[in-house]
Amino acid sequence: VRVGQLKQGGGFTTKQIGEHHDRAHKMALEPGSPHILYSCGEDGLVQHFDLRSDSPTKLLTCYSFSNRRRRVRLNTIAIDPQNPNYFSIGGSDEYVRLYDFRKINLDSSSNMNLPVDTFCPEHLLMGGKVHITGIAYSYSSELLVSYNDELIYLFENYMGLGPNPESTQPEHLDKLEQLQSYSGHRNFRTVKGVSFFGPNNEYVLSGSDCGHVFIWRKNGGELMRIMRGDKHIVNCIEPHPHFPFLATSGIDSTIKIWTPSSSKVMQLPQY
Repeated sequence: VRVGQLKQGGGFTTKQIGEHHDRAHKMALEPGSPHILYSCGEDGLVQHFDLRSDSPTKLLTCYSFSNRRRRVRLNTIAIDPQNPNYFSIGGSDEYVRLYDFRKINLDSSSNMNLPVDTFCPEHLLMGGKVHITGIAYSYSSELLVSYNDELIYLFENYMGLGPNPESTQPEHLDKLEQLQSYSGHRNFRTVKGVSFFGPNNEYVLSGSDCGHVFIWRKNGGELMRIMRGDKHIVNCIEPHPHFPFLATSGIDSTIKIWTPSSSKVMQLPQY
């Protein structure tokens, strides 16, 4: 994990502030703070950084619910903008885990740090055949989750399964019947992010194995637009925090910047 600093005149320096013992795909910046960030990696470790201090805090190592010796390889992390004490992680199993920073035992080697809540579509519970590649929070704490070789799902706060989803009672699954999903893209070959877009998070965005950027209407899941973003695969989707700009990247060596600029209604391509 490295942090960069831009200098006057165009210079640029970086320094290492932490490390993982496997690939690290995602970091999360605490909303409203220029100093606090989190990282997660395929070693299962979640780290907390305060750029005003010299070393990170190793918060926890994520383990499987069914086998407390098996680590979950983490692909993604996101912080709830309504309450920055809450952060969610996802990786090599079907569950999003929601943690409260204030309740964590700061011993990263311990496997006793249970989440305060978990999220998963009912039909994927204990299936063992899917994993999570991307998660994102809306301004109102809705949780967007992208699954490998599956769909994207939108969870409300009340749709959680509790700290241990494998002990959830069947009658508690009724709340998942209203789960909104988004389809049409292909998420099989790489680790793909997912994001909200728009001043009020009106849209959902994802890359795809086909090299396109997919845009859905959040409410209802209607596919609104498909844009060519890479010759091969679009992996990363990052909206600007304040302006209607979007950055995407994939296998190509370039990063694309997008902004709404057309007054014409575009037709969806045949796909």
